[in-house]
Amino acid sequence: MVRFLLALLLFVFPVTAHATDAGWALLRDGGHVVLLRHAMVTGTTDPANFDIAKCATQLNLSARGKQQASRIGALFGARAAPIERVLSSRYCRCLDTARIAFETEPEPFAPLDLLKTDPSEKAAQLAAIMNEIRGYSGSDNLVMVTHLEDIVALTGVSPREGEAVVVEPRGDGLRVLGRVTF
Repeated sequence: MVRFLLALLLFVFPVTAHATDAGWALLRDGGHVVLLRHAMVTGTTDPANFDIAKCATQLNLSARGKQQASRIGALFGARAAPIERVLSSRYCRCLDTARIAFETEPEPFAPLDLLKTDPSEKAAQLAAIMNEIRGYSGSDNLVMVTHLEDIVALTGVSPREGEAVVVEPRGDGLRVLGRVTF
């Protein structure tokens, strides 16, 4: 059993490294859209007194999450992955991930907030994100900092905290071109 687990680990890690290398190659070329899940946070759910305008009432980046966000930015620079624009959910954990990583003030983009529970509001939110992605034609990369639920709904991929998913429009949805873990 132990040998099986070791063999499985050896199989999984090279695939992850390969996926990350392929993702970096895409980002170096520019012209791509990156869905970036916010960095690591202090808990699992926002408090009952949540207020979008007050960071003290939200889950925030942990010390490790701040380090992770810094590493994300350092790797984008070291890998020469050009950034044209950074959009972010209005949640503090996303805004802070963007500020720390890219050393810029991100553009708050409400559709990137946690998905609404009402089906019609959720559909409108996802449509607004898709319109933004479809309308992007820059030569550098567009980074959209958002939440797990949003990325899963858009791609079917479940990224880790601080993981980037490189996408392109395809038909009515998105095609995942690559992933980058930090």
